Amino acid sequence: MSNIKIGEMSAYLAAPAAAPKAAIIVIPEIFGVNPGIRQKCDKLAEAGYLAVAPEIFWRFAPGVELDPDVEAELQQAFGYFQQYDADDGVKDIEATIKAIHAGIAGQPPVAKVGCVGYCLGGKLAYMVAARTDISASVGYYGVGIDQMLGESHAIAHPLMLHIPAADHFVSPEAQAAMHEGLDPHPKVTLHDYAGLDHGFAAEMGNRRDEAGATLADKRTAAFFAENLG
Repeated sequence: MSNIKIGEMSAYLAAPAAAPKAAIIVIPEIFGVNPGIRQKCDKLAEAGYLAVAPEIFWRFAPGVELDPDVEAELQQAFGYFQQYDADDGVKDIEATIKAIHAGIAGQPPVAKVGCVGYCLGGKLAYMVAARTDISASVGYYGVGIDQMLGESHAIAHPLMLHIPAADHFVSPEAQAAMHEGLDPHPKVTLHDYAGLDHGFAAEMGNRRDEAGATLADKRTAAFFAENLG
């Protein structure tokens, strides 16, 4: 477990004890590479994957780590979200994919790369599935995906989205549009979670719903096992 650099961008890397079976890029929420995101990386490493969490706000808030349960930090995160250009995020994830393929931070090259993203990272997971050759993508409570459904035709590899039905950042109308646009897609799987809100699969803090997080993470693990080997 170490902090590394990919060009000018910092990232957190967690490596398995043996040769990785694949790599998974963990795309953070708007709170940066905080303890919860690092814990997700560590768990993936324990499962045999090389896990890398890039610092997506590095252009204007390098090193930021925020706690969503602290109101001032939550508002700070919303401010960063307003500044952020998701197109830059796709470029950063592409750079991370290339670094993993080449052998990142002294690790052996890894051929198969997937991603899992949360909140803003969930949106980026969708965008990466549509715009890159990533092998498999998972998005949790992605925001704004309903406004990008026109890109879905370009999704060539498996994508799974976890949608909490009571997400106060994603309206019922937006969720319905996602289902209408994506349910027919042969590469896309959507899972709904009745009664759950945004952030239900956070590793720690007030937002976590233990049963919902356990179910979603079990589905994600099976998805990666099937599509990344």
